[in-house]
Amino acid sequence: MSCPIDLTGISDSIILAALIYLFALLIRRDVALRLLGVMGILVAFSLIARLSRFAPLIRVIDVIVLSMPVVLAIIFQNDLRRALLMLGKRQQQAADQPADDGTVDEVLRALADMASRQIGALIVVVRQQPIEHLIQVGTDIDAKVTSELLNSIFLPYSPIHDGAVILHQSKITRAGCLLPLSHNPDISKSFGTRHRAALGLSDLSDALVLVVSEETGKISAVHDSKITYDIDMTDLKKRLKKAMAHHG
Repeated sequence: MSCPIDLTGISDSIILAALIYLFALLIRRDVALRLLGVMGILVAFSLIARLSRFAPLIRVIDVIVLSMPVVLAIIFQNDLRRALLMLGKRQQQAADQPADDGTVDEVLRALADMASRQIGALIVVVRQQPIEHLIQVGTDIDAKVTSELLNSIFLPYSPIHDGAVILHQSKITRAGCLLPLSHNPDISKSFGTRHRAALGLSDLSDALVLVVSEETGKISAVHDSKITYDIDMTDLKKRLKKAMAHHG
């Protein structure tokens, strides 16, 4: 008479896989799908091991499954940090205010001018999540956004032209800021430090980051860890208006 198979370990694995998948959805859907595939393979191996009653393999699978949360926390630490920031952000007390079309036009004018002259630029539009803890150094500025001021900041002989400019609530609040660089190995090698900094900040916040390449003069928009290279001005204006209407 055959002995019944203990399916407790399998059910535990399925529950753990479901919990990890649901939490991963809070981070990004593409990450969640990859994790779901990994956990599905582990559950399948766990089932095979228990059906065959191969004790050594059962122990190995159990150890792997139980250690998965720690392993995933290490691998996806940036995504987890971003998810926690999203979960912990303050609820908006008032409805979003319409974007200042004048400010949007000034930024667009500055970007177009710098792109035509191939002057490198890095502009961060703060949305709902604070970014003070993510940026380094920088010069405090409290000035109205104008194309002339943005152009002057990024001129090659300006002492703060290499850093990022921070726009918050239709004002330039800081300049010459250092942003966290992305270490994603999938980033195109043609992208320089500015693009890596833009992607690095977008990994950790909901900010919209705009980049002008000094090599090509192309404008890129970076948000939610995704980069739109050589974006057209119509699309860029829509994104700017949306970002400036969702400031913290």
